Amino acid sequence: MTTKSQPKRRKLPRARYTQAEMRAIFERFRQQRPEPKGELDHVNPFTLLVAVVLSAQATDVGVNKATKELFKVADTPEKMLALGEDTVRDYIRTIGLYRNKAKNVILLSQQLIEKHGSVVPRDRDTLTTLPGVGRKTANVVVSMAFGQPTIAVDTHIFRIGNRLGLAPGKTPDEIEAILEKRIPAEYLYHAHHWLILHGRYTCKARKPECENCIIADLCKAKEKSCSVPAPIVQIAD
Repeated sequence: MTTKSQPKRRKLPRARYTQAEMRAIFERFRQQRPEPKGELDHVNPFTLLVAVVLSAQATDVGVNKATKELFKVADTPEKMLALGEDTVRDYIRTIGLYRNKAKNVILLSQQLIEKHGSVVPRDRDTLTTLPGVGRKTANVVVSMAFGQPTIAVDTHIFRIGNRLGLAPGKTPDEIEAILEKRIPAEYLYHAHHWLILHGRYTCKARKPECENCIIADLCKAKEKSCSVPAPIVQIAD
């Protein structure tokens, strides 16, 4: 009798940083931003879900401008569904891909009402069954709305993971798996916000501001915009 062989688990790439170095990096992020916050405006888990769906290929600033008025009149699935796709489209037309996004917002509102009692699911896999909700969106929602430690790999984290060698990977899922494995547990809850904010304001795509970087002396990126490390932040024992 033959048994079906189990698929081989993909080996993680060799770590470029020691655990002590990883701990030092994230301790500095913690000292810089003890309580990092996402920059998408929302008032409850539903409006957070909608905002994250709208944020795909759009800036948080742009999404906030559009949802400021939308969420005043539609902060529940029922109110959003009552507006209708055309009205939602009018509110968000300044956002990229607004036509398809308006359709998804209405569909996910309807599905929340019909299948989930108008409650945003706490489970990541269940969230990804909603229209317009991928793994990254689900990770953001379960983290920000329900306090679950996840790594939502956006363009900033994808860039940083590869540029710094924190998590070299070809896909967001690969980078997510590496970071969740290698970031010390006590830093994991805030890690995705720290990395996003670091990528947005310091380790920028075109010209990283290494001279302002709090981890410049620890960073193992192959190319840097300066040769002088930033002042070392004292690490608490």
